[in-house]
Amino acid sequence: MICQLQMNKQENQLSGNIKVTDVKVVNLRTVKHVGKIEPAWSPGSDMSFDIGGGSFTEVHTDAGITGIGPGMHPMFVDPVKEYLVDRSAFAVEDHSAALNYYVPNLHYQGTAGVDMALWDIIGKAANLPLYKLWGGEKEKIIPYASMVALSTPEERAEQASSLAEQGWQAMKLRIHNESIADDIKIVEAVRDAVGKDFTIMVDANQAQSSGTWQPGVMWDFKRAYETAVELQDLNVYWLEEPLKRYDFEGLAELNAKVEMRISGGENNPGLHEFVQMCEMDTYKLLQPESMVMNGMTNLRKIGNLAELHGKEIVPHHGGGNIGVIAHQHLVASWRHAPFMELLHDPPIGHYKNKFSIMANAPEVDSEGFMPLPTAPGIGIEIDPDLIIND
Repeated sequence: MICQLQMNKQENQLSGNIKVTDVKVVNLRTVKHVGKIEPAWSPGSDMSFDIGGGSFTEVHTDAGITGIGPGMHPMFVDPVKEYLVDRSAFAVEDHSAALNYYVPNLHYQGTAGVDMALWDIIGKAANLPLYKLWGGEKEKIIPYASMVALSTPEERAEQASSLAEQGWQAMKLRIHNESIADDIKIVEAVRDAVGKDFTIMVDANQAQSSGTWQPGVMWDFKRAYETAVELQDLNVYWLEEPLKRYDFEGLAELNAKVEMRISGGENNPGLHEFVQMCEMDTYKLLQPESMVMNGMTNLRKIGNLAELHGKEIVPHHGGGNIGVIAHQHLVASWRHAPFMELLHDPPIGHYKNKFSIMANAPEVDSEGFMPLPTAPGIGIEIDPDLIIND
């Protein structure tokens, strides 16, 4: 009888006949508060870095497979369960559309974790890591160290030298000081410190608002254009978010006038927005965020859209922990994704602080690569010692 039940369970897994039985948000214990950084994109606020802490999402199935994803706000658990329980875990397209409609999109606390958990289940049922399930073959990718704070030329040059010595191949600087001259001094100092072969990206963080306001220094077209011209001479790979989020006409004009890559998209929640971006040619490189777009199902579509329009794609940072690993699988499955963003502004903003909730988190190696998880699904496990049991 037991053997028959096991055979039935295996047949259900192979046929995709797996149903969701429960959805939970699980809290994690904070081991240590590391510190705070004032993020360049939100002057006057604090970004906290801890060892442990936060939460993650679990989706349970009748096959005994549990998928995990980033945490969501507890107020969404009941409506998600009401919709998802007793439905097939494999019907991600239907679920993505339904949850986008029925559950409010709360950026970084919405249903992205549910979508990732469903993909985790599918990968585990197929016994394949997600990047292989999606047809990828890269076994390692290049992360870039994404700075959090505005800083001085001297501090960033010293940090860039340290990163290069550790094997990192790329870093992203934040620039929106009072003057173009102050911004360019930072990039010049870093370029002088690391040489011509190290990749530098630059983020202006001008798309924080969906309206006309902007925290910190606000750029106009003249500032964006003159900055881009200067950055081209310093061999900067891209200039990110140089204008307001929905200034598609201005972005398209800038993109046409300069040779370097203009990039953006992390704050845009709608698929239709990326269609418009591609049709208007606002960016050469797209940077969607799964935690804004409710999961990887929508990001995979943007990957196809980018390829069809001859654009590169490098997703935003994924929230810092499980979402980063999910994005890693996407990058490994895309031929037109040269990098992966990894928030890394040590010592306080070291990427391992946010990775600390994972028992088997990947690490950046001495050559600047991050290996893909080899286990099925997303391929990572939560540290059991951090889980707070109800």
